[in-house]
Amino acid sequence: MRTILVTGANGGLGRAIARAFLDESPDNFVWLGVHSRRDHADQLVAAFPGRCQCLSLDVTQPASWKEAVAQILATHERIDVLVNNAGRHEDALLAHMPVKSWQNVLDTNLNATFHGCQAVLHAMIHQRSGRIVNVASLSALLAPAGQTNYAAAKAGVVALTQSLAKEVARMNITVNAVCPGFIETEALSSLGDDERKAARSRIPMRRFGKPEEVAATVRFLACAEAGYITGSVVKIDGGIL
Repeated sequence: MRTILVTGANGGLGRAIARAFLDESPDNFVWLGVHSRRDHADQLVAAFPGRCQCLSLDVTQPASWKEAVAQILATHERIDVLVNNAGRHEDALLAHMPVKSWQNVLDTNLNATFHGCQAVLHAMIHQRSGRIVNVASLSALLAPAGQTNYAAAKAGVVALTQSLAKEVARMNITVNAVCPGFIETEALSSLGDDERKAARSRIPMRRFGKPEEVAATVRFLACAEAGYITGSVVKIDGGIL
């Protein structure tokens, strides 16, 4: 059995990632890290009884990570895969950005990734194996105006990924990042018709990505066959960059 933890599991991308692991093998058990909302995650638990479970997790709090990982280890005695997927936007021009918006976005995107990696590493080092996949963003590589907080946080995730990969490679632990572009999730729901048309015009494939396409990449990076890939940053953007 492989034990997998996916954070931000109530959102569209988190659910797609969790489902990709559940579809991969009946031997996979997926823990769904959720915080304030869990309605969609509960539906996934109902669809895969005995193969996944919701886990209360505030990714910004080290103590919450410690409790969550302890619960997983008490149940399965190992953790094989961590997908740091939780994130948030609070877009604004820097000149008018509230300090709280800067702090919130860095806490949820960058600091949470640090806390998550640190929380699972002791068990993975003891096992001499593990897979960590951090969900960054195309904004980390091609930073847009109005996202200084988000772009900085996700660029930090990329750098964290590359540095940590070097630290734990000899222990058979891989650490990789994915950088999705425009993906059909809740994050795009606020765009109007004209904004969606303008966004699609920037994409060489002329369409938005599907959550399942990101999930397939995450699942591959966590599989045994990808054991020689570490410190990599995979963009999933329809050819923008």
